[in-house]
Amino acid sequence: MKTDASWEIAYTAARMVVEEGLEWGPAKKRAVKQLGLPGRTALPDNEVLEAAVREYLELFCADTQPAELRALREMAVVWMERMEAFRPYLAGAVWNGTATRLSDIYIQLFCDDSKSAEIALIDHGVRYEVSSINGFHGETVDALSISSLCKPLHENIGVHYLVYDLDDLRGALKPDAQGRTPRGSLEAVRRLLTPPTE
Repeated sequence: MKTDASWEIAYTAARMVVEEGLEWGPAKKRAVKQLGLPGRTALPDNEVLEAAVREYLELFCADTQPAELRALREMAVVWMERMEAFRPYLAGAVWNGTATRLSDIYIQLFCDDSKSAEIALIDHGVRYEVSSINGFHGETVDALSISSLCKPLHENIGVHYLVYDLDDLRGALKPDAQGRTPRGSLEAVRRLLTPPTE
């Protein structure tokens, strides 16, 4: 059972996610502060926040968000194709359909040697920055971050390659509690961009 405070945090955070492009974790924490709730207030889980984000998009962004999402997915395909040798999977808001023009693109790579992904970017003449993030199980993984112009949106978009071990791939494809796939292959993303046939 979700408390009223939990929903209030979720809706406040959803607005920040959509209007400011905030990541979900920081948005929840800022919502608690903005609502004047105690710092130890229980945060809504990601499923609750996702529902609030989808509702917000439907109410306030129905005329713009679908085209923005499509532009980001088309851009993701280009960057996935460039790194096809490293088994790219699209994750995050661009995959699950909640992305707007302020969203970054997150592509997970699964390879034997993380340095080989960097070498491939260098070979493509791509400038990138390396940082570390927490992986699936709290382990540290490399993030290779690029800023790239998305022409349809006239915006520079952050593209992040998250480099995992090949062994992590099997667990990564397990569906979530609602039976949805938390990430999609290049083929799956292409399917999302193909209009349904009558």
